[in-house]
Amino acid sequence: QVQLVESGGGLVQAGGSLRLSCTASGRTFSWYIMKWFRRAPGKEREFVASISKSGINTYYADFVKGRYTISRDNAKNTVYLQMNSLKPEDTAVYYCAATTVDYNPIESYKYDYWGQGTQVTVSS
Repeated sequence: QVQLVESGGGLVQAGGSLRLSCTASGRTFSWYIMKWFRRAPGKEREFVASISKSGINTYYADFVKGRYTISRDNAKNTVYLQMNSLKPEDTAVYYCAATTVDYNPIESYKYDYWGQGTQVTVSS
């Protein structure tokens, strides 16, 4: 079993920054591809960013490219999401997920573990 715990969410003004963290406990963190998703009020959950097991490869949804950066520290069992130039439309609950197989985000139900989420609210 792996437990994922997100932190770092909060209230920020538009244009501001936040850094989310997701810390894993349990099995070897480096076994897992790590991903961030978000769910805005009244909307479906959507993919935000992904990082490979080694941290070398990263992928982003188009709407966050150039603003968000995903990174990981396998020694600390933690994945990060640095969010800059935040917009009101970035308001959502942000979730991290761990998967050993890089399923397409459409198949996110196949991911192994999910965190409970952390709320990000961007005021205009």
